[in-house]
Amino acid sequence: MCTAITYEKDCFYFGRTLDYEFSYGDKITITPRNYRFDFGSAGICTRHYSMIGMAHVDSGYPLYYDAINEKGLGMAGLNFVDYAVYGTKHSGKYSIAPYEFIPFVLCRCKDLSEARTLLEETRLEDRSISEKFPVSQLHWIISDKSGSLVVESTKNGMFVYEDRFGALTNNPEFPHQTLQLSNYMNLSAKPPHNNFCSSIPLTQYSRGMGAIGLPGDWSSESRFARVVFSKMNSVCGGDSESDAVNQFFHIMGTVEHPRGCCDLGDGKYQITRYTCCCNCDKGIYYYTTYENHRITAVNMRNEDLEGSKVICYEPITTEQITQQN
Repeated sequence: MCTAITYEKDCFYFGRTLDYEFSYGDKITITPRNYRFDFGSAGICTRHYSMIGMAHVDSGYPLYYDAINEKGLGMAGLNFVDYAVYGTKHSGKYSIAPYEFIPFVLCRCKDLSEARTLLEETRLEDRSISEKFPVSQLHWIISDKSGSLVVESTKNGMFVYEDRFGALTNNPEFPHQTLQLSNYMNLSAKPPHNNFCSSIPLTQYSRGMGAIGLPGDWSSESRFARVVFSKMNSVCGGDSESDAVNQFFHIMGTVEHPRGCCDLGDGKYQITRYTCCCNCDKGIYYYTTYENHRITAVNMRNEDLEGSKVICYEPITTEQITQQN
């Protein structure tokens, strides 16, 4: 399971947690402008926007979980198990497999407006890259500083939703996720007022009581409510890049999975394998891993973006502890 959000300060930020019981061998991956993408019925793309994100690279092909392109558009795929339904190859429309959906959009679109137009001619096809990998059941968030879209392909068709919250988790469908936020309209970051009974002098005995009722479990609906509340009420402590990035990771910390709290049986536990925060304006991919809380950065603009082969960095997975005395 996963959580994705957007955040805006002086720059626009986009990122997610990836929560799972094992890793496919994830790498921070930069795809330069001249890498050759073969999108099947959508044609071959030999010149496109460069991008950076987390991916499993299979025989030189980047299977992106999330990425941003050089123009500032970000996209992430999140688990949508038992809800995602893809069709067969479509005539007259772009027929795209889930594994190629992120690069297909980020190659062509410089902003959300162009992505919205492209999606009108795009359908998702039930096709995997090889027999080694099953077709992933996903839905996607696409964002830039103007807003966010959620894309879901279900048994009822393909839907593109405006996402006013700039957030996404997993099941069920996005409209249901947003509707259930109405259950928490009474919550506040401020101290509560006594609306229970005006004749009884109830008192506040602790700080933070205005948010009593905010769900604290790791289910998709609860994480959605919690991360939206945290994002909408959080206040950044300064105006620098490090202040904004620090605040982003604190917001995402409200939905991280500690090992043991989501028991899948047979000694397997869902954990937050990595958290990323992308500065979409500067092309910087910040990340932490479960084993390493120190924020690490990879800047796509420090690489040769006119190349034709992907550039990969292994995530740092050893805890970086500073000994102060």
